[in-house]
Amino acid sequence: MAKRASETKPDFQSIYSSYNEKIRRYLTRLIGEGEADDVTQEVFLKINAALDSFRGDSSLSTWIYRIATNAAMDYRRKSLTIPQEQVTDRGLTSDPACEEEIAVDPGTSPDRQLIRKEMNDCIKGVVDGLPENYRTVLILSDLEELKNNEIAEVLDISLETVKIRLHRARARLKKELEHHCSFYKDERNELACDRKVPSLKFLKK
Repeated sequence: MAKRASETKPDFQSIYSSYNEKIRRYLTRLIGEGEADDVTQEVFLKINAALDSFRGDSSLSTWIYRIATNAAMDYRRKSLTIPQEQVTDRGLTSDPACEEEIAVDPGTSPDRQLIRKEMNDCIKGVVDGLPENYRTVLILSDLEELKNNEIAEVLDISLETVKIRLHRARARLKKELEHHCSFYKDERNELACDRKVPSLKFLKK
């Protein structure tokens, strides 16, 4: 006998508890720390309003990420009137919610932590300069760790399109890192990174 909808649908509070930090982190990566809080709040208002219409055709996770992605895209469209320098600066802002990307060992020396943070900031800057369709699919795959079929559902595109965008995004990222970030060994033989250019805003095409 099929379960009733009320028995299979999660309640809003459990969704909020499970996904609030994940979605805020994801939105920080897409639109920057300063805007993530407001857009996260907007996302959960939309989730609450639409929860009764969730039929389980996709997983709850991909449904939530789709709402968050659409909210981020709406925000970016509305912010097109803001000078690009301001948008880029926000995108490069470091955020505690994303510190796991640095993965600093608590026992690591302060100098080494600084080096790794500088490398992370450099890479974030290049990722932020990628075209939106490349950046979004790259973040969903490599940072949010969604599978290709889940990304296809989130973005409402074909699986083949996901694969093509990921391939092109990674190739573009590699090229831009080589062109705009200078990797070298410091005096302690630690891998370090410097930006070759002061601004990456011109990467957006």
